[in-house]
Amino acid sequence: MTGIMEVLLGQERIGTLQLLSGARSFFEFEESYLNNPQRPVLSQSFFKPSGELLTETKTTQVKLPPFFSNLLPEGHLRKYLARRGNVKPEREFMLLKLLGDDLPGAVVVRPLGEPKTHKDEEPEAENQKEEKPYHFSLAGVQLKFSALEGKRGGLAIPVGGVGGDWIVKLPSLNFPQVPENEWAMLHLAGEIGIPIPESRLVNLDKIEGLPDVGALSGKNALAVKRFDRTAGGKRIHIEDFAQVYNLYPDDKYGKVSYANIAQLLWTLTGEKGLTAFIYSDGRTPALTPAYDFISTVPYMPDDGLALTLSDTKDMKAVTLDHFKRLVKKAGVPEHLVLQTVKATVGSTLAAWDASYKSYDLSDDILERMQKHMQSLLIVT
Repeated sequence: MTGIMEVLLGQERIGTLQLLSGARSFFEFEESYLNNPQRPVLSQSFFKPSGELLTETKTTQVKLPPFFSNLLPEGHLRKYLARRGNVKPEREFMLLKLLGDDLPGAVVVRPLGEPKTHKDEEPEAENQKEEKPYHFSLAGVQLKFSALEGKRGGLAIPVGGVGGDWIVKLPSLNFPQVPENEWAMLHLAGEIGIPIPESRLVNLDKIEGLPDVGALSGKNALAVKRFDRTAGGKRIHIEDFAQVYNLYPDDKYGKVSYANIAQLLWTLTGEKGLTAFIYSDGRTPALTPAYDFISTVPYMPDDGLALTLSDTKDMKAVTLDHFKRLVKKAGVPEHLVLQTVKATVGSTLAAWDASYKSYDLSDDILERMQKHMQSLLIVT
């Protein structure tokens, strides 16, 4: 089986994605894009160290090229969306063909000759039982849907999943109070001055058009305002560090360290860099609001850091010395990093002490979080 899809960034066609024989995929930029000195940025991974755009890309087998693979969901959400669309979860080209109308950021991928995108749609009627395919994608493993602001203060899932300026994160299948946990961590981040998107907890009964995804361990979802969409529906391009480093989702926690990321952030954004890029003007990378904050220790007591920090992933073992080693490797100002670390630790502890009793979390979860904080060397 072969096929070809066009890749748009905003309203501009920038390239094509081809499915070749033998389940191989190949991405190619349009000549008009290559020749445009004011071209919008698709990904930092398409630039050489010299700053020149890579005009030749590699063919990939089975999976899509890493940038596009990272636009697709993982885990249970991938299986669910693939089943509704009657495609195999591992067939990434066909999955992107199904979901490419509404992807993270400003990328749209669609078969040649088809209309540009679906318009925002109303939620399904309650008596409509047929499962229609969804045509949206949100990266990651958590069960979540793009949603519109509802007519009575709630939220609504569009029929085809396309459109919406909120992300609705559902309760976990296995762990209690995950939405409440994430809301608490976002609130804590906001209290210490980290930019965060607007968010709120929403009862599942207040979400129109929510599909049946099986048993969930909770009654609330977390609604997060999308920062890659404007109030007028414009799409703002973003990319994460798996895309920046041209890594597949399975490799993103093993092949890059915090020092690598710190060095890149300092080079591209200076002091303002955080963990993901947003291209508000289409070309200049800047930090996004912080998102996907959750305390994992109530569910996985021995969980470690996502990436390596100066040869360790043991959160409890981290000290200022680890950050001193990081700045030497990354080539960033030591005084700036150490000052930020000390200030962040102090303000986090103060904000936690002031707020944790108000969080809608069980005593058991709060106790595990408290115990974990007290065990960290960095706070002693």
